[in-house]
Amino acid sequence: MNQQITVEKRCGRKENIDLEKIHRVITWAAEGLDNVSVSQVELRSHIQFYDGIRTEDIHETIIKAAADLISEQTPDYQYLAARLAIFHLRKKAYGQFEPPKLLDHVTNLVEMGKYDQHILEDYTAEELNILDSYIDHWRDMNFSYAAVKQLEGKYLVQNRVSGEIYESAQFLYIMVAACLFAKYPKETRLDYIRRFYDAVSMFKISLPTPIMSGVRTPTRQFSSCVLIECDDSLDSINATSSAIVRYVSQRAGIGINAGRIRALGSPIRGGEAFHTGCIPFYKYFQTAVKCCSQGGVRGGAATLFYPLWHREVESLLVLKNNRGVEENRVRHMDYGVQLNKLMYTRLIKGGDISLFSPSDVPGLYDAFFADQDEFDRLYTQYEADLSIPRETVKAVELFSLMMQERASTGRIYIQNVDHCNTHSPFDPSVAPIRQSNLCLEIALPTKPLNNVEDDSGEIALCTLSAFNLGAIKSLDELEELADLTIRALDALLDYQDYPLPAARKATMNRRTLGVGVINYAYYLAKNGVRYSDGSANALTHRTFEAMQYYLLKASLELAKEQGACPAFKETTYAQGILPIDTYKKDLDKICEEPLHYDWETLRKEIVEHGLRNSTLSALMPSETSSQISNATNGIEPPRGFVSIKASKDGILKQVVPEYEKYKENYELLWNIGGNDGYLQLVGVMQKFIDQAISANTNYDPSKMPSGKVPMKLLLKDLLTAYKLGVKTLYYHNTRDGADDNQQDLAAEDDGCAGGACKI
Repeated sequence: MNQQITVEKRCGRKENIDLEKIHRVITWAAEGLDNVSVSQVELRSHIQFYDGIRTEDIHETIIKAAADLISEQTPDYQYLAARLAIFHLRKKAYGQFEPPKLLDHVTNLVEMGKYDQHILEDYTAEELNILDSYIDHWRDMNFSYAAVKQLEGKYLVQNRVSGEIYESAQFLYIMVAACLFAKYPKETRLDYIRRFYDAVSMFKISLPTPIMSGVRTPTRQFSSCVLIECDDSLDSINATSSAIVRYVSQRAGIGINAGRIRALGSPIRGGEAFHTGCIPFYKYFQTAVKCCSQGGVRGGAATLFYPLWHREVESLLVLKNNRGVEENRVRHMDYGVQLNKLMYTRLIKGGDISLFSPSDVPGLYDAFFADQDEFDRLYTQYEADLSIPRETVKAVELFSLMMQERASTGRIYIQNVDHCNTHSPFDPSVAPIRQSNLCLEIALPTKPLNNVEDDSGEIALCTLSAFNLGAIKSLDELEELADLTIRALDALLDYQDYPLPAARKATMNRRTLGVGVINYAYYLAKNGVRYSDGSANALTHRTFEAMQYYLLKASLELAKEQGACPAFKETTYAQGILPIDTYKKDLDKICEEPLHYDWETLRKEIVEHGLRNSTLSALMPSETSSQISNATNGIEPPRGFVSIKASKDGILKQVVPEYEKYKENYELLWNIGGNDGYLQLVGVMQKFIDQAISANTNYDPSKMPSGKVPMKLLLKDLLTAYKLGVKTLYYHNTRDGADDNQQDLAAEDDGCAGGACKI
């Protein structure tokens, strides 16, 4: 290497390159790591240096050289690259490696308008100094490279135009904790902040994208999921579109229920004209979803819901299909198709399905969600009335079209609306579930909007978080983690702003939360059980029982302190009905694990004192936030031991946790062979989870005799999921034959806030 190469310093000064300094930095980053070579990183870096190179470019070259060496055999390069990236990030943020004192940092960022002014109003200098003593900046060194790049790209407070970064991760964590517990009594709040900070910074609790990127800033909208229902009127359609714009612009992922809109050709204004049907209005909603960027954090995205028996369903099912023309396609949203037992029964018995416009069959649409017996009665009554316009199609043909489009696009989702209402924390007679969200794990009551400026409708919001199953040593730890999580998320409901009155009213009344899990695949591997053979069923039953029990207990204790949520009487919990009372009993045939907690005492206390929150659990994809914790995402099996994920920062490689120790135990997605074992596990989880689950189905055509996935198998899996009480199905994944380690280039899903879904 020519020692006369000059470098341009950050201040603009030029000097000769100092290779010894570079060596010291890489050596520092490699300390304590196995199977990493400082000289290998240096060699790969040096050949890319050139005369006049900037200091920043040198550091980025070294980081990339280390990141390129990440592999199954040498996983610790992900930590070497991460430490180098942290060093570089801090130099950019602070001009030095050592972070400033918290008080100075907060004062500076409040003055710059990057942090919310309330922080200096709520906390004294003395308290901020105490909080500073809680911070362990060395925890930055526990991040993987993918985590650092995600933090830098999405979560750290920055100027997204200039690229300036103003904070590092531990300041993010302590300030989120400080903001969420700001209104707690002064004698207790510092202790809550310390314990919550420890839990999130040590990766036991995973926070969703809206919270990590937004709490502590002047923008106060942190709910991941927004559910908006549309009525069959122009006023409601316009109000729905306006609501979509408001929330897409504030980091939220959208669920739209448009099933009430009448079918093409239906009479309007007493027969004065024919209705244009659903598609023009779906296009209108799509425009609203895509018209706002989300501050550089994510793009707008939505899933729109309609019933299988809608008269336009054959046209609606193909809206994402690449064939056809723009006039009859609406490709930039995803779709959730709503089913119930009657639809499945027609399929099994080889019957027909009658397709109606909701406007022609009074009461049928509402009964579809609120009362299954009444739906059956009305549906057969309307079928017998030949004066009512309808289309008639064989059930097997309609289901086959739906599953064909689900297979070809991957993103035609399934909602079993009867399970969503019969196994629900809400009384369907007063608060029916009529839709889900972008990632199919939220199941909350909504009411159609007719005016965006009043609260006559109900926009459902859900605020998310997740437990890292891989970071806990005992299920007993979930008790404190549940308490911290419920307190923090519940406080956030009062802390955040609400762009629309219908969202504020619904949230204040119901106080809905959704706590999920990450790192489930690692959890199974660590415990020596598998997805495919039933060996994980009992462990999963114990784990999710403990999780829901402690979440309910935490919300109960909060209700004793602060009062039950005002709409508690609209929950089944108020009637003493728990999730363990309403699950599909078919599960008992595949998992005989008994209950291990004192549910009867809990039941009595809930009836007496109420719950602070109407819902507590939901299993979201957690694609991005799981990377921050160096965890496998959500409940999914990994596709390869090294996941390679596309982000706007490039390709990020991440090795599954403790690969070398548990590589024989991990079960990779395409080695599982079929969906039965996975769907059984989802059913076991759903027994306890009070909302829904982002559950995928996966198919490898190369393992099929014909080289194609038979329709019979797709329908069999759909029926299996229904039989086991699964409420929703999310992605349909088809293996395309590429290298498994290259197959995690999916959309960024994380709990539900745009882009696809963010927790």
